Amino acid sequence: METTSSSRVGAQPAEAPTAPPAAPESDAEAAAQAAQAAQDPEAAQAPQDPSAPPTPVPGARRTAEGYRRASFPWYGLDAAFTGPRWLMQVGTAADGTVEHGSTGHGDEPSVRGEIATGEKERFAVVVTVASNPLRRSADGTGVLEATSVSSAAWLAGSGLLAFTWPGQMDHSLRSDWLDQQTEAAWELADDLGGEDWSTLSLPVDGEPTPFHYRESEFGWVLAGSTPGGVHLGAYGRGMSAYGLGFSVIGDLGTYE
Repeated sequence: METTSSSRVGAQPAEAPTAPPAAPESDAEAAAQAAQAAQDPEAAQAPQDPSAPPTPVPGARRTAEGYRRASFPWYGLDAAFTGPRWLMQVGTAADGTVEHGSTGHGDEPSVRGEIATGEKERFAVVVTVASNPLRRSADGTGVLEATSVSSAAWLAGSGLLAFTWPGQMDHSLRSDWLDQQTEAAWELADDLGGEDWSTLSLPVDGEPTPFHYRESEFGWVLAGSTPGGVHLGAYGRGMSAYGLGFSVIGDLGTYE
């Protein structure tokens, strides 16, 4: 994936990186806003910047309407997972086309959940990214990079950061920390062949599928592509990625 801001999915495609210096800044701000939205219900009502990582919104506002407008199938954990399922948000292009979105499984995470309760939240979020070989810029005057596995890796990595807050960190320092970590996540997503990633095979619709996988002190992130033509990202904490399986969501109602 080329390091151009257009490669970041979201406001334009599905969230792939863009111009080296500029892209990380804008996406870092988006991630910071996403974290704020998770804390502030009112902020979650504002229109979502497609390039920002999807974040949970209060249950009363979660509906499958936006998901049903997508032209691609949504993925979640397969039937082996029997815990709670919940919707997050979708990301759209400037023309309203749905480009990506996330579904949650397990405990609904909060930015400072572990610090507040002393208990680790157990969750896994699955990110589905439309495969777009050709994408138009927000103003309609240019063409952007195609979405890729790196797009899914970026969304998953920045999504995990939205629910991460080192226990020893003061509130006033989190913005700087988030900027730095978001840029690092972008660089990692742009180098899936690097030493920070390993390979993990997991079932997708019953078929073994290779994923890029990495762990950190904050949780794990993985990304791959499905035979059906969409890119999958996932992130989580407290649940092992090694035992997960993914499948097309047949009934979005099970997530509402």
